[in-house]
Amino acid sequence: MMMQETVRKDAGGAILFDAAVSPQVDTEWFSPDYWRGLDALRVQPGGRGGVAVVDTPAGPCVLKHYRRGGMVAAVMGDRYWWTGADRTRGFSELRLLGFIASLGLPGPRAVATRYVRHGLFYTADLLTGRIAQASTLAQCLAQGQLDAALATATGELIARFHQAGIWHADLNAHNVLVSKSGLHLIDFDRGERRVPSMDWQQANLLRLRRSLLKLGAASQGEDAFDASIWNPLTDGYRRTLKP
Repeated sequence: MMMQETVRKDAGGAILFDAAVSPQVDTEWFSPDYWRGLDALRVQPGGRGGVAVVDTPAGPCVLKHYRRGGMVAAVMGDRYWWTGADRTRGFSELRLLGFIASLGLPGPRAVATRYVRHGLFYTADLLTGRIAQASTLAQCLAQGQLDAALATATGELIARFHQAGIWHADLNAHNVLVSKSGLHLIDFDRGERRVPSMDWQQANLLRLRRSLLKLGAASQGEDAFDASIWNPLTDGYRRTLKP
């Protein structure tokens, strides 16, 4: 089902939300202090400064404030150049999540986003549905739970997104969630819809490989890593990806 997109102007910016999820989203929904005052805010490990989980009328949600990474963060902080509402990080990500949901792919539920203008810049926030009882692939690796079966399922998951032309800008072990309901991909900031191509698809996979290696997946050597994790992952990927 496609997102029932609704845009509402507010002080200094605008809110985009899925009216099918919640018929009304207020400015306060994007304020951690608002939820803290209602005793409806929990901060979990992860991300830059933790993951804020808030209990909203639309259900438990993850509240993300867009922040820059790398060296540019020291200069720009949480500010982005203003080039139009439709090109804000939040509007782009929420619409991509709505498209992902319309395809039946397992990503976060699109709820709402907001931007605020600051002259030539803007700041932004995003609300997505929380995936219950989930661990990241990185956590599964640290707990010794990343085996051939889970690796195969991860490859199958990625292939489904690639088959649909969904490019994930930061495919790493922290952005694959494992829950009782199955596997999900999260954090589609800067993600895009692309024409399927082996070039970007393989680059995506190699980014995930680098992430796993950085987290110590090859502690017993790369040959052992390839045999027990990477080969099952790529086998699952190839079997699922249709030519």
